[in-house]
Amino acid sequence: MVSFKASAINFLLRNRHILNGKLKKETYDMNTSIQGFRDQCEKGAARYAKIPEGVTVIEEDIEGMKSEWIAPIGSDPTKVIMYVHGGGYVSGSCLDHRAFVSKFAKSCAYTNLVYEYRLAPEFPFPAALDDSVTIYKALLAKGYSNDNIIIAGESAGGGLALALLLALKEQNIALPAAGVAISPWTDLTCTGESYHTKNKVSLAPMNSWLVFSKHYAGNYDLTNPLISPLFGDLRGLPPLYINSGTSDELYDDGERFYKKALEQGVDIAFKSGEQMVHCYPFFSPAFKEAKEAMDEICSFIAKHLN
Repeated sequence: MVSFKASAINFLLRNRHILNGKLKKETYDMNTSIQGFRDQCEKGAARYAKIPEGVTVIEEDIEGMKSEWIAPIGSDPTKVIMYVHGGGYVSGSCLDHRAFVSKFAKSCAYTNLVYEYRLAPEFPFPAALDDSVTIYKALLAKGYSNDNIIIAGESAGGGLALALLLALKEQNIALPAAGVAISPWTDLTCTGESYHTKNKVSLAPMNSWLVFSKHYAGNYDLTNPLISPLFGDLRGLPPLYINSGTSDELYDDGERFYKKALEQGVDIAFKSGEQMVHCYPFFSPAFKEAKEAMDEICSFIAKHLN
């Protein structure tokens, strides 16, 4: 049974439009201001901008990309989590992810590297993927062993993390120790059943994923595995962990990817968060389901980095 605290928090999150004086969730279309969406994300992140005690943030320009090393005190300097931020491929920055990636880094006790890949619609596919490959290669050039790197991401960043693994495999670049994808967007065709059954109760504006998909993919085929990793050949990928909440329209993206990877022989674990919303582990330790999920993610990371 879902805890009372989880139910209450999820209810408030799903109905926050009412708290803002709107009877219905906002509906997105191709005329929706992407800059306005970015501003909303930055404003929302500013409310929770406090960095946990015992975590340092060091900025660095890596291959022309603004990046941040988010390091818990005492973390092993030879090991790193390459963190791929979400935001529908149209939003996201070091700033608006700093607070919860800092919590994630402290929970896992490993340094995270967050970087600002180019965003659509100004820079559609393959810009974000190319930038991610560049950052991974930069980590190798800095002396990190591939066995001491984990790639992790949430939402679109989770999908991009999985697409990055496919790109590295395709380019014969040594793969990282493992990958973590939280509520990943793996199918930009948006054909999963949960897109139709969960959009009204999810956190995202109505039809937002369809809009973001068009902005990111441009004229490319949406079934290109480097855009939608669900359609890729997953054989040979490193161990993976996926977490998805059942009250999220991206739920099927995570579950379908898991089932396909399992069929193709990938060492993969899947956590289904019953009645949980998009990226709920990041609400840890606010309610027990989030904390349990985050603890499980951190155990997976520790296993593969040790």
